[in-house]
Amino acid sequence: MNTALETRPSARGADGTTSTASDRFAVTLARTVVRFRWLVITASLMLVVAAASGGRFLEFSNNYRVFFSQENPELRAFENFQATYTKNDNILFVVKPRDGQVFSPAVADAVERITAEAWKIPFAIRVDSITNFQHTWANGDELTVEDLIRDGKNLSPGELAKRRAIALAEPLLRGNLLDANADTTGINVTLQYPEKSLNEVPEAVAKARAIVAAVQPLVPDATIVLTGVSMLNNAFAEAGIRDVGTLIPVMYGILILFMVMAFRSLAATMATLLVIGFSTAAAMGLAGYLGIKLTPISVTAPTIILTLAIADSVHIMVSFRAALRDGFSKIEALIEAIRINFLAVTITSVTTIVGFLSLNFSDSPPFWHLGNITAMGIGWAWLFSLAFLPAVLSLMPLKTAPADVAPTWGMRVMDGLAEFVIRRYKAILLAGGAIAIALIAMVPRVELNDEFVKYFDHRIPFRGDAEFGMQHLTGIYLLEYSLKGKNAGGISEPEYLTRLAAFTEWMRAQPEVEHVYSYTDIIKRLNKNMNADDDAFYRLPGERDLAAQYLLLYELSLPYGLDLNDRINIDKAATRVTVTIQELSTIATREFLKRAETWMAANLPRYMHTPATGAMVMFSYISQRNIESMLRGNVIAVVVIGLIMAFALRSFTLGAVSIIPNAVPILMTFGLWALLVGQVGMAAATVTATALGIVVDDTVHFLTKYLRARREKGLDASDAVRYAFATVGLAIVTTTAILAAGFAVLAASTFKINAEMGLLTAIAIIIALLFDFLILPALLVAGSKFKKGEDHETQPLKHAA
Repeated sequence: MNTALETRPSARGADGTTSTASDRFAVTLARTVVRFRWLVITASLMLVVAAASGGRFLEFSNNYRVFFSQENPELRAFENFQATYTKNDNILFVVKPRDGQVFSPAVADAVERITAEAWKIPFAIRVDSITNFQHTWANGDELTVEDLIRDGKNLSPGELAKRRAIALAEPLLRGNLLDANADTTGINVTLQYPEKSLNEVPEAVAKARAIVAAVQPLVPDATIVLTGVSMLNNAFAEAGIRDVGTLIPVMYGILILFMVMAFRSLAATMATLLVIGFSTAAAMGLAGYLGIKLTPISVTAPTIILTLAIADSVHIMVSFRAALRDGFSKIEALIEAIRINFLAVTITSVTTIVGFLSLNFSDSPPFWHLGNITAMGIGWAWLFSLAFLPAVLSLMPLKTAPADVAPTWGMRVMDGLAEFVIRRYKAILLAGGAIAIALIAMVPRVELNDEFVKYFDHRIPFRGDAEFGMQHLTGIYLLEYSLKGKNAGGISEPEYLTRLAAFTEWMRAQPEVEHVYSYTDIIKRLNKNMNADDDAFYRLPGERDLAAQYLLLYELSLPYGLDLNDRINIDKAATRVTVTIQELSTIATREFLKRAETWMAANLPRYMHTPATGAMVMFSYISQRNIESMLRGNVIAVVVIGLIMAFALRSFTLGAVSIIPNAVPILMTFGLWALLVGQVGMAAATVTATALGIVVDDTVHFLTKYLRARREKGLDASDAVRYAFATVGLAIVTTTAILAAGFAVLAASTFKINAEMGLLTAIAIIIALLFDFLILPALLVAGSKFKKGEDHETQPLKHAA
């Protein structure tokens, strides 16, 4: 960047004044900052301390519901469902003996111990296992209800074999709490959190892990893992905390490396580190004041702010050092650096803020929080870069070698690139257009898929434990149905029971279904029990009164905590059917749900029609809903950014043209992703908005230098392109490398959404750089030649000595 073109006073008027209103304002601002530098530094420190102190209010959310807004229809349906039945937040202990003998004295004893201790887990309201399963049988005219296994360690092999046969014959156990081969079993703990503290889930999880640690020595050859909704919720907090401890230090290391290489000055590096550190601390502090809860998504805001905040400082620092090399005094060099970069830095900050604020159109609150926190950080970075940074630099001892007469290697590369684009602009536009069209044509092949177990990589224990549970016992992909009867007590009507049984059997016949928990299995068993345990009576009762009497007798026999309140609503007007399905893509899940609704419409009376609900349903629609809601945000962001560019550049044409090298690379990124990966989740909806706000930075800096050459120096389009490459090319490469590296760091996140968002944005930034260095200048040259009918090539612009 050590070229006289960037900082020569020739950019000013003949009388020594600046040529534009923004330049005059920038010079006044810079002189004021330098004059009152101690006041500026003191005020900056006071602002940072005041804002950052809000960080003490930051807390990690540990509930997957945070991904859904209160207006989300799937969330509202699920909350209504849980208001009717008990909440299904749960912890599932999965126990798999190495020898596959669940019904052995040692394993039976371990399951009994876990069952007993699980009642002590904070907020537990129910514990179900093969040992406390309420086995019913006829004793004369009486119904006997008792635990399936008691004192298992002292039962004989023959007795345990009988219990094994009973359990495998029971539809409510087989495929649910007992594997079909009886080699794996589970203990399910239902929890009801008061939701008054964010410590509730961690407390329950900590107790569950303590139980595993205590029981494991009793069955050293068995594998015991924890899964379930509460473990999922806890994993969100664990992933966020882990990312904070790894990504931010890595990002700081990368930034320091880049700054040392770019500035070759410890003082300049320290000043820039203070700017980005202050920006991040202030933004996170304001988030604390606003009551924003951290999630694995919003917790990436510091990493993103660190990445974006440095861009402004890099441009100012590069111009500052170039001015020093060209003979300016330190103070005049600072003023010149602010003058040259004020407009571009302001435009890029505003457009990036617009891009991140557009995340508020998302249907998922964590993306709102990410957008708002990052926008605040960018605003702070703009302020500190234009005030605190020059104030500090004016006090620091900075030494810069005189400018070399011969251009540097980097300058020669920029010169060569400029000449290549100017002479080959037609071929570049044709080739670039063809590649862009080919990649954009691949975009429809991207499949949207959100499987919440796969949100986490294997560094988070939940991922491996959940997959172990799904492989050997049951999964956490549940669909919940509440099928209503005609009126109170209607669940005992023979017609209702017949229809409910038909729905249950249809579900069990579907290839995607692993287990169905239905009231019909309970009432069939009771009918058999009340008919001397005759297998011929394992069917639905034929009369309403009989079914109601069986249910009443059964409920009176159940112990506390094991009643049917989680299966039947309070006035006996509806029952709950829980369907466990395989691990499916969100598209496959939506197709399954639609197939079920079609079957209901054809086979059930209208009053029994009900859509599925549950976390699986919510996550299956969130990507699609996010895309739909973000389309509005993207359109608004594009329009606003285009208007900002047109206003700032004082050219509607350039404002419109600037959208091409920014919007097209984002579409190309998804086309490339379709070829390389094929699937993307919730990150897809947000990358378009955030990447647009980010990649516009390079375009702004290139166009502002291009216009400065055209308007202030009177250069034609070709020479103006040469000037832009010479003055800002290397700075653009530097900031792009930093931005790409910063977002690539997110690929190391333990949270899949962050990893995808980081990689997609990094790819978009690199493609945008190629567009800004090839397509944008080619468009500028082609537009000028078309307008003026130019056929000749101007001579290369020489660097000043």
